[in-house]
Amino acid sequence: MASSMMYSATVASVNRAPVQASMVAPFNGLKSASAFPVTRKANDITSVASNGGRVQCMQVWPTVGLKKFETLSYLPPLTVESLAKEVEYLLRNKWVPCLEFELEHGFVYREHNNSPGYYDGRYWTMWKLPMFGCTDASQVIAELEEAKKAYPEAFIRIIGFDNVRQVQCISFIAYKPKSY
Repeated sequence: MASSMMYSATVASVNRAPVQASMVAPFNGLKSASAFPVTRKANDITSVASNGGRVQCMQVWPTVGLKKFETLSYLPPLTVESLAKEVEYLLRNKWVPCLEFELEHGFVYREHNNSPGYYDGRYWTMWKLPMFGCTDASQVIAELEEAKKAYPEAFIRIIGFDNVRQVQCISFIAYKPKSY
């Protein structure tokens, strides 16, 4: 009995703290609108955001007479050194390189169906098997040269597969026929 009285006395002394210390300040409402800056929007086109004033330095791919292919198609034809750097990037990411070729069209087109989302030319023929275990870009470049000799009038692209996620991660045209 004495212990229960002592406990209740201790609790009572703890709970006797000033009431004001545990209270939150009351809500006084929003501040006046004069505290916020007012922005006025102009209706002219000069107020549109820019990329830092270097718009005049940018040149886009000509739109007449040149086909758009895949990734990097807006660049000039890649040199062997540029191709090797792209393949090294592919290998650094642990993707499996593979070569594909297309004899007729190196781009998507519509021929057999006019339904939305359907395009022909998406699937190309694989050149040999994917290069599992490839660790050097020169091996891929050598296969590319071999494919160019076998099919000089074909489009050839290099693709990279992620064998863990089971997806294609990169694809770019490595060779276009002279007629394109």
